[in-house]
Amino acid sequence: MAEPPDDHGAVDDRRTVKVSKYLSKHLRHQPERIGITLDANGWVEIDTLLRAAAEHRFRITRAELDHVVAVNDKRRFAVEGGRIRASQGHTVEVDLDLPAAEPPAYLYHGTVPRALDAIRAEGLRPMARHHVHLSADRETAARVGARRGRPVVLSVDAAAMRRDGHVFRLSANGVWLTDSVPPRHLRFPG
Repeated sequence: MAEPPDDHGAVDDRRTVKVSKYLSKHLRHQPERIGITLDANGWVEIDTLLRAAAEHRFRITRAELDHVVAVNDKRRFAVEGGRIRASQGHTVEVDLDLPAAEPPAYLYHGTVPRALDAIRAEGLRPMARHHVHLSADRETAARVGARRGRPVVLSVDAAAMRRDGHVFRLSANGVWLTDSVPPRHLRFPG
């Protein structure tokens, strides 16, 4: 059962994290687990999502959902009218229908030391996701890498990749997406 908002309309931080993780899981990876179907672009009606969550014993109020969308520092979710979707990071088949965008000359990717040999050999690959995720600044890339251990930040020569025909897209939450990054376009730290 959802924790009620306090007197100021704020939602408990622990509950906010739980709701955010629940939404990420079902809007990015396992919509079928709660019986929802994302459209081709990853959208689902908010009422449908809230009803499905309640039927699976995870009641979310519209106020909680709106709060999670509004306060998420990574802007993981987008709301358009009465629909919601995850901004990026899907493992289920969706087309976010993002236009090609001109990236800055350099982008960054956060990883960990144990992944460096494979990256040197194969470059960056999307793995279970649809795209490689890149950051516009080193600090964000370091935070991403730190989720799995001591971070290593790689520089990506995005300008050279564009000249070679690679396409970049910018998600609603500021994450740069591309199909892969060949080793020749990567700069490894010292």
